[in-house]
Amino acid sequence: MTVSSTYSVHSSSILRYKSYKGYKNKHRITAYLCLVALALAGCWSVISIGININSLVESASNASAFLKRMFPLQFPEITELLSLISETLAIVFLATLLSVVLSMPLALGAARKISPNSSARIASRALIVIARAIPDLVLAIIFMRIFGLGSVGGILAMGIHSVGMVAKLYADAIEELDDGPREAIESVGGTRRQQIIAAIPQALAPQIIATALHRFDINLRTSVLLGYVGVGGVGMAIADSLRMMNYRRGMALALVVLVLCIGIELLSAALRAAILRKASTDFSPQKRARTWADTLFLPRNPERKEQVEPAKNTSSVKPPWTFSRGQRVASIALLVFFTWAAAAKVGITTHQILDGVMNIPATCALFFPPSSENMAPELFALLFDTIRIALAATFLGAICAIPIGILAARNVISHPAVHIFVRSFIVIIRGIPELILAIIFVVISGLGAVAGTLALALGAVGLLSKLVADSLEETDIDVQRAIFTAGATRAQVFFAATLRQAAPAFIAHTLYLLDINIRSATLLGVVGAGGIGFQLLNAARVNQFQVVTYILLLIIGVVLCVEFLSMWLRKAVR
Repeated sequence: MTVSSTYSVHSSSILRYKSYKGYKNKHRITAYLCLVALALAGCWSVISIGININSLVESASNASAFLKRMFPLQFPEITELLSLISETLAIVFLATLLSVVLSMPLALGAARKISPNSSARIASRALIVIARAIPDLVLAIIFMRIFGLGSVGGILAMGIHSVGMVAKLYADAIEELDDGPREAIESVGGTRRQQIIAAIPQALAPQIIATALHRFDINLRTSVLLGYVGVGGVGMAIADSLRMMNYRRGMALALVVLVLCIGIELLSAALRAAILRKASTDFSPQKRARTWADTLFLPRNPERKEQVEPAKNTSSVKPPWTFSRGQRVASIALLVFFTWAAAAKVGITTHQILDGVMNIPATCALFFPPSSENMAPELFALLFDTIRIALAATFLGAICAIPIGILAARNVISHPAVHIFVRSFIVIIRGIPELILAIIFVVISGLGAVAGTLALALGAVGLLSKLVADSLEETDIDVQRAIFTAGATRAQVFFAATLRQAAPAFIAHTLYLLDINIRSATLLGVVGAGGIGFQLLNAARVNQFQVVTYILLLIIGVVLCVEFLSMWLRKAVR
């Protein structure tokens, strides 16, 4: 190759690089303009809804009157209370188990390493997105019509909706697995099915359990909302009490839900940390677990190494009975027992399932074709209110959550007392279901968008502040130390290194929160907290199922638009 040709190739490469860089910069500028527009839309939504200091002060008298009607709390009898709690936990357990079972084949089909067929990947990803886009409430209305009142509709609704999150996380976890074991099996002639069965379950088991525990925590909060459409448990008892204006009993049950949610969240977080740490570290005496939950997964004496006697029959291929194998068998047996006990508690029968399956064609015919019943202008106005509530709640939640998340980050605030106090505050806020907050704000501020916005904003503080704190703690400490050793103050280190590294994660988390709030704003309308949810529930109550389908399509369209916008913005600002 001559010098001139080499120079021309080099020049063309530089031009292509500059062109790509310019294209990327234009996309980034466009993305930041969109983010500014979303922030302005959030600010406008807060003003247009009417959330201000004066309105909050005027609601103070209503809050005082509500507290007088709420106390003293009237708890049910202990036997009734335990029965309600056990029924709720059984419904949530079965729904979470169903989501795991349905998510595994979808995750395998969506993972690039396992599914070489692009059509199968696209179909699997599409089903995951659709499951995430359809609110639990709509699914519950449909399944309650098919299977009747009771727990079956709630289990199916929460289980199918949970697939949208669980299957996505499983697919991402499969793609991040080390491909060595699968390639080794492939190299000795193993079929694709053998590769999947032999290489994936063992490596993926910690992620499967950890994600299922996290989803169990979410489904527990959702079960309270589904009580308003006839799903049993504590949620239905709260709905019945509040319909009769029995705030003493309703708020007592709400307090039970709060304690239950906080307890389950703490237990779930400890178990997830123990499982993931067990999967990522060896358990030598120098690396012992540091939380109480690890004792559930570790031998009592980690220093004692298991001695496996050599098999007398060298032709046997059966694995030896080690502590780990016994632990796995015991876990499977415990899972089977809990599944049987939960199904018995909620009263699921084969006859009920078969009758529901036979009713599916007739029930589906009630929901099609979609129709607005001459209410299209009203439905679009209510949908716009739902979007306003979501934007306003995300804006208020982000403003409050960012400083709280900064105070909760260990690498920003080193004082342990501050860190423990702020983290405890976040756990308590996260433990309160948004529906309970919406009911309280509806009583205090009245029906409408104000109650829904305040409820979602307070719930957003609990979620977003934790994500902000985790993002700050995951930044590169070496960069911060380098700036500090160069003579920078702690404030300069924070703004120049820590905050700058975490900024893309902040944006991604805020967009994720907006995506969640649009779905939640739809659901909170059930209790009169504004938006299209109230009309959705009314349409179901008067058997206008074609209107239900029409509203569902509107919600799915908005959710998909927000999700695609969020994906593009996250990719552009990286």
